[in-house]
Amino acid sequence: MACHETQIFSVAIRLTHYTTKDATIMLITFTSKSAADVLMYEIHAKPLLDLLGKDVHRGVITAEEVTEAIARIEAAITESKRSPDTNKQSVASDNADDEFGDPVAGSAVSFGARAFPLLEMLRAAQRDKQFVMWGI
Repeated sequence: MACHETQIFSVAIRLTHYTTKDATIMLITFTSKSAADVLMYEIHAKPLLDLLGKDVHRGVITAEEVTEAIARIEAAITESKRSPDTNKQSVASDNADDEFGDPVAGSAVSFGARAFPLLEMLRAAQRDKQFVMWGI
């Protein structure tokens, strides 16, 4: 992917596909001039982008939309804390397998913990008045 000098292309997400014996796992790399890269599986990125009304494969959050995106994600985190049943996802329920094809054992991961890296990137983009883009 080529780097562009304009502010419009300051944040991008690269999509990478990995194939396991059961399914294709898509890895999304969020990049920004304002923050370090953030890697997230599609299964974890999709709920966040759905909150924002964005497609997981391609989209743009303009500098003007970043504040609203942060507010929506923060509200969803607050709501998820009120609903303990939906707040945590088991690592094994994400269909994560180890190198032998067995489900990975581990503790549950909260929605807020999954959202935190992207939320921090959005805050940095807001501070620097940058766009957030993916699939470009």
